[in-house]
Amino acid sequence: MQTIISGNGDWKKTLVVVFLRGGADGINMVAPVGDDSFHSLRPNSEAAKGNGVALDGFFSLHPQLRPLLRAFKDGDLAVIHGTGSEDDTRSHFEAQDLMEHGGLVAGGWLGRFLRNLPHEALGPLAAVALGKSMPESLRGAPSTSVFEKLSDFSLPDRHLRFRRALEKLYTSEQGSLFSSAKDTFDAISRIESLNKDHYTPANDARYGRYPFAQGMLQLAQLIKADVGALGATIDLQGWDSHLNQENLMVPRMKQLGETLEAFHQDLGKRMKDVTVVVMTEFGRRVSENTAFGTDHGRASAMFVMGQSIRGGKVISDWKGLKEDQLEGPGDLPVTINYRNVLSPILNLHGLENVQDVFPDFPLAPVALV
Repeated sequence: MQTIISGNGDWKKTLVVVFLRGGADGINMVAPVGDDSFHSLRPNSEAAKGNGVALDGFFSLHPQLRPLLRAFKDGDLAVIHGTGSEDDTRSHFEAQDLMEHGGLVAGGWLGRFLRNLPHEALGPLAAVALGKSMPESLRGAPSTSVFEKLSDFSLPDRHLRFRRALEKLYTSEQGSLFSSAKDTFDAISRIESLNKDHYTPANDARYGRYPFAQGMLQLAQLIKADVGALGATIDLQGWDSHLNQENLMVPRMKQLGETLEAFHQDLGKRMKDVTVVVMTEFGRRVSENTAFGTDHGRASAMFVMGQSIRGGKVISDWKGLKEDQLEGPGDLPVTINYRNVLSPILNLHGLENVQDVFPDFPLAPVALV
């Protein structure tokens, strides 16, 4: 059995954050078919046409998210509807910035989470960002590795002499500097060995060839390799559905549903130590616009997947979709702040005091664990 590359060899928990950038329409993804107003406000939606996938007597998944039904029925998936932040600018930049920082606070919420974990649990791959740049949520993390593919985290063969010289140099050090250097070189070696071996997902899981699926596949590899990844982020772009919403969202929901199902299936029993949180900066206007799209709104929906959560349910404080129950120009109001969804998850992943991550916010954690 291989050891974990961190100071705490027993710590295997990983929090994966999937950000749907562009303002994903929660009412389309998880439709409130039990609300009579929904059918008149969204007559062109698949759920209004009777094609939704029932979750309970009130909410239905969009048919493209059907792959998530298995995890939901197994109790490994929870949907939290009516989620969002206090930002009401309906600006992508401002809403994302506030949400990723966790409020008007320096650094990112995920970075603060990692910084407040026991020091011995942190290794060189404690924070991983799949993409071209580090997201704001990881600002302030003790260390962050950013790459688009695992092969980026390696030294080419032509630099072998340089690497050996570095390893020799750090063997003369003592204390934390020696431990950090050793962990880093061990992580490089572990990941290089992953690149050489063809990875076969477990339990007949099948990932698509699109970038989001391949990113989640690589996260599955990292988690199984026990490289000490405690927090990881990945984006799925393109949810700004002002025009022809159904055609724009269908391929993205297909990618999201199929990929999360493959990840859940691939990880198998390891999902007891892994939690996936899916979030977006805001939702969309309840009524369609004249271009069969939806404009920027307020509340959306979040998904939480893992074997250590209390899933198999849709959590909401549903007020209704009548005009006097909506906010501003016709938006679903935020009834559950996203911090209250993240709060019990951070506790689950080893954080003692969540107020250290979300200072000056009165927490009311959602019953997820």
